[in-house]
Amino acid sequence: MIEITGTLLLPVVEVRLTFSRAGGPGGQNVNKVNTKVTLWFDVENSPTLSEYQKNRIRQRLAGRISKEGVLQLTATQYRTQKANREDALQRFRELLATALAERTVRKKTRIAAGVRERRLQAKKRRGVLKSSRSGKDWKPGG
Repeated sequence: MIEITGTLLLPVVEVRLTFSRAGGPGGQNVNKVNTKVTLWFDVENSPTLSEYQKNRIRQRLAGRISKEGVLQLTATQYRTQKANREDALQRFRELLATALAERTVRKKTRIAAGVRERRLQAKKRRGVLKSSRSGKDWKPGG
């Protein structure tokens, strides 16, 4: 079981992992060893997820899901297949957890009357100070 959130556990059989040779630097190792891990998760046909959860994932991860409804994630950061597998699974957990997380609604707060009054008085004083600098009686050079 793959734990996504405290209440959501996905069976391992719903996630498919494929391995291939990674590109980039690495010499002989990169040419011979299948270290690249690609994780595939069929969001559309998952029996574990509810329709509500599927819709949330579709909306929040729209750019990562194919037309067929499959989420694909690739891991090539590490030199070993085991480390890349763990990285892919961890990123998958985080991705689904953030997609399914409920956004907290901001609690509206009021500014206290005293705070508002002090702010307005300070603005008034500043305005008076600035208007006193207008220099209507000021003469150049004198």
